[in-house]
Amino acid sequence: MAPIDEADAMRRAVGLAARGLGATSPNPVVGCVVLDAAGEVVGEGWHQRAGGPHAEVHALRAAGERARGGTAVVTLEPCDHTGRTGPCSQALIGAGIARVVYAVTDPTPTATGGAATLFAAGVDVAGGLLADEATAVNEAWLTSVLRRRPFVLWKYAATLDGRIAAADGTSRWITGSQARADVHRLRAEADAVVVGSGTLRADDPHLAHRDAPRPDVPQPLRVVVDTHATVKPDARVLDAAAPTLLCVGRDAATGHLPGLDVLRLPPARDGRGLDLTALLAALHDRQVRSVLLEGGPTLAGSFLAAGLVDKVVGYLAPALLGAGPSVVHGVGIHTITQALRLDVADVTRLGVDLRVTAYPRTHPAPGVLEES
Repeated sequence: MAPIDEADAMRRAVGLAARGLGATSPNPVVGCVVLDAAGEVVGEGWHQRAGGPHAEVHALRAAGERARGGTAVVTLEPCDHTGRTGPCSQALIGAGIARVVYAVTDPTPTATGGAATLFAAGVDVAGGLLADEATAVNEAWLTSVLRRRPFVLWKYAATLDGRIAAADGTSRWITGSQARADVHRLRAEADAVVVGSGTLRADDPHLAHRDAPRPDVPQPLRVVVDTHATVKPDARVLDAAAPTLLCVGRDAATGHLPGLDVLRLPPARDGRGLDLTALLAALHDRQVRSVLLEGGPTLAGSFLAAGLVDKVVGYLAPALLGAGPSVVHGVGIHTITQALRLDVADVTRLGVDLRVTAYPRTHPAPGVLEES
């Protein structure tokens, strides 16, 4: 294999890191490429599951003795602590790596410090290479660390005139098969999928993913926000395909749902629904680092009004309905100057539909995450 430069190696490492999406929580996704002294790729690896070997260990094992005197290119600063696995900084030193190039500094107090340990051992260390690209692939985990709550991605599907269903309530299917398959990818990458009671009544969704890119990707936690516990015992979301958490008010009667995992939450400050900040805090305590919000317009409006949406993915179908429920309501916007503006990061065609990916301007896009 011909030598490659460190930037190309980092791009490969970012692609490797993405293979771990959905399987590493509460840990980050990380990719690593090891180059020998001549700049040839001799080992690659990625963090495949929580509790398993880190990306650097996989890459060093693949490289063997050819790692000695070489360069390790890693998407995240090598860890410097012993948890379920040993510190990657020591693994790199022990393998005789002469140079380590990483993209993003590890923000966790327990794991950071690997760069300093490597430098003290005489390893040449450089950080910041392709930091924006490495941050983007790890945006959910980085956000959860910096904001101390799960990353929230709001997904919706609508017609070009912003309708999520027809006037009679029918909504299957607004978008085509490619867009719907992409939603299953989002579910497979998320730790939890959240819906409200309105969506549950209208659509009886299942919320488990199908056709995950890897067979070992776990199903997400299905979270139902249902203040008065109106969910019926035969709802599809309560089957055994994936775990389910029912979030209700403090006084809701749940006797008709024996054995179900129930989380009781305080009311929202405005008295409408439940306290979403408390919900996210409880999910974070349960090791949930990323949330896919699939709720209807009311729940989406509540999350947006609370400033709790980090990313928006909208699937737009080339269709018009003219009437029916809109994408969102209850945000508290009354005039154009109050509009929640988004920065569009990507527009992709999926079959006949468009997928628009955007970030609220109050939440910086990948590459400019700031601690709150």
